[in-house]
Amino acid sequence: MTYVAAEARQELLDAIAAAIDEIGVALAALGDAYEQLDELSADRLEEEIFRPVQVAYGRARRTHSAFADRHGLPRRDFTPASSGAASRGVKGFVDSAVDAVARADGALATLQDSMMPVEVGDAELRAGLSEVRELLGAVAGSARRFVSGFGR
Repeated sequence: MTYVAAEARQELLDAIAAAIDEIGVALAALGDAYEQLDELSADRLEEEIFRPVQVAYGRARRTHSAFADRHGLPRRDFTPASSGAASRGVKGFVDSAVDAVARADGALATLQDSMMPVEVGDAELRAGLSEVRELLGAVAGSARRFVSGFGR
């Protein structure tokens, strides 16, 4: 493998890791929101928003690790994001999660548009990124519906 190819693969991994970090921020915010809700609302939040974000996080991490392993690059450990101030309230936490998901999705979209996954990647990487983006794509709408029905 040439130095340029190895460098490009590492750059690709770093970009994916940055998106994973944003998804982790979203999970932390949703966890904080969950803690402030009654049981019925918490179950709704978990089903409609938290679970898809959690699945996207897991899929993104697997995609990152598998690509690193296939190309002999170091894996990265992902640490949980820190929680925010409780005074932000449920809506504030959900809004923060939606913002973090949008940043992650935007980073992955930019990565896909760059054609880097095609040039230095492989089919499994492209499929993983597409799956993550599909899972993240529904979050904003689900969050809007959740917040609009919150407290009713």
